[in-house]
Amino acid sequence: MAVRDLELEDYAPQFAARRIVAGVRDEAEKDEATPLFKRILGNAWQHLPEPIRALHAGKGRHSWQGAASVERGHGVLARLASALMRFPRAAASVPLRVEISPRKRGMQWRRRFGGHAFRSTLAPGRGRWERLLVERFGPMAFGIALVPVSAKLRYVVRCWSAFGIPLPSGWAPGGAMHEFVDAGRFGFDVEIRHRLTGLIVRYKGWLVPETPT
Repeated sequence: MAVRDLELEDYAPQFAARRIVAGVRDEAEKDEATPLFKRILGNAWQHLPEPIRALHAGKGRHSWQGAASVERGHGVLARLASALMRFPRAAASVPLRVEISPRKRGMQWRRRFGGHAFRSTLAPGRGRWERLLVERFGPMAFGIALVPVSAKLRYVVRCWSAFGIPLPSGWAPGGAMHEFVDAGRFGFDVEIRHRLTGLIVRYKGWLVPETPT
């Protein structure tokens, strides 16, 4: 038997030229009292850097503050998408405050870039979206795989829907989205793009707890 004669690393050269993300799913937590990201990541949670775990492990309502830069796409469709999703305006540096509040089964994230705010709700996926993080912006929902890679946590969009209607996964928005450690702080780099629009928005920066946790 050729058990474990091949590992995922052996396929890396073939994966490199394609839009493929490989990983191994550990057993997920099912206790709803467990923090949302820990429930989805299961055993992989303990391997995340402390600043990332600290932000996602908070209980009750808690806030983080920091700074970010924002880049916006310039095409007509990119601007329209940004307006519909209420993404922040372009800025070289802007104060950022993120307020995280518990909701039934999940949480709400309210992000304030200077004087502009937008929000989304996060919850664990069910059915065909099980083991995915589901983020909703109004009628739009995105099934996101959480992929720990080295000292980063990557977000990979696997599926999406509008008004509850599934949409072709090949037409889902993409881009490089990950969290990391920035000089001991929680760092993030979120790029959202689409094959029809190119870049829609990219915001990156850092956060620290607004109050001790």
